[in-house]
Amino acid sequence: MVGDQLDPDKAAHPDEPHSEGAKGRLNWLRAAVLGANDGIVSVAGIVVGVAGATGQRGPIFTAGIAGLVAGAVSMALGEYVSVSSQRDSEQALLTKERYELRHTPDTELTELTNILRGKGLSPETAAQVATELTAHDAFAAHAEVELKLDPDDLANPWHAAASSAISFIAGALLPLMAILLPTPTWRVPVTFAAVLLALGVAGALSARLGGSSVRRAVLRVVLGGGAGLAFTYEVGHLFGTAIG
Repeated sequence: MVGDQLDPDKAAHPDEPHSEGAKGRLNWLRAAVLGANDGIVSVAGIVVGVAGATGQRGPIFTAGIAGLVAGAVSMALGEYVSVSSQRDSEQALLTKERYELRHTPDTELTELTNILRGKGLSPETAAQVATELTAHDAFAAHAEVELKLDPDDLANPWHAAASSAISFIAGALLPLMAILLPTPTWRVPVTFAAVLLALGVAGALSARLGGSSVRRAVLRVVLGGGAGLAFTYEVGHLFGTAIG
């Protein structure tokens, strides 16, 4: 890779966390955690709200399953559209770069040289490195140095959609099982406890991945989740009683 040629330390330690592969894996893991968190919060709000209106298991199960399916489909479609747009933009940039390299190679060589100079290389070294990289693989050099893209590793919208849907479903199953398995008296308390615990774990993991304060993240999601569940329960109880 061009970046490895320009950074000897990175080339000597390809498995360090700051490598592009590690960044990509962390991004996917962070997205999975956020998707699971959405599943927990969304379906928990639905089932707790319905439980506030009725103690019957059938309506709670139906509402929970509907929320799970709708949420998973929505997450998958949203991620597919978003990543497809990103991929289309990246492919357009790469196509434009191929055209410029084919029709104005001298201008592109000068552009690459100037980029390398901006990274701190002397004019002579930048010109030499640009010339050697162009001779080796001009398109790969410009894709990485100029566009910050790997033509062989563009975002896959299908993978993104599947990952979002799976993570949402995984998170949504927790409140659904927590409210259906206990007896009617314990349904809401058990669901509250399970959801807040899961949100705390998700918040801690997200904070770890982002390098932020774990305590602050956990308090934020637990307090917010608890307030949201209490609100939806009261809304369900209020409207359930009024309609009934």
